[in-house]
Amino acid sequence: MKKVAGLWIDHRKAIVVTLSDTGEETTTEVLSNAEKQLGRSEGKRSTLPFEAQQVPKDDKQQRGFTKHLKGFYDEVLSTIRDAHAVLVFGPGEAKGELKKLMEQGNLGKRILAIETVDKMTDREVAAKVREGYTIASKR
Repeated sequence: MKKVAGLWIDHRKAIVVTLSDTGEETTTEVLSNAEKQLGRSEGKRSTLPFEAQQVPKDDKQQRGFTKHLKGFYDEVLSTIRDAHAVLVFGPGEAKGELKKLMEQGNLGKRILAIETVDKMTDREVAAKVREGYTIASKR
């Protein structure tokens, strides 16, 4: 049975829609819980001296963010690993980063298209995936 997938992805979450030959459709949401920048607690300024020294350095913060995203991408890849074809779309850099990981894992040939789109609801993502595979199957 052939299985195809489409996913909308950004650094905060991924919505994965899987379609099968029987017309069965499943939607999975994967959350990253990654925060690019650490904020002040409750938006209040610290009363302690040298507040700037208490915040981690930018490069350390970026390494932590990148490591966290790697785990997120691995979880997303596990949901689409058995798909024969994949559509990837989203608003930012995450789709390109995922594409690189797929190519490193010999899954790059399964990518049908990568498209830039804005925020979408789960239903809009599912409709776009169905539409994308309908167009691709007619070629």
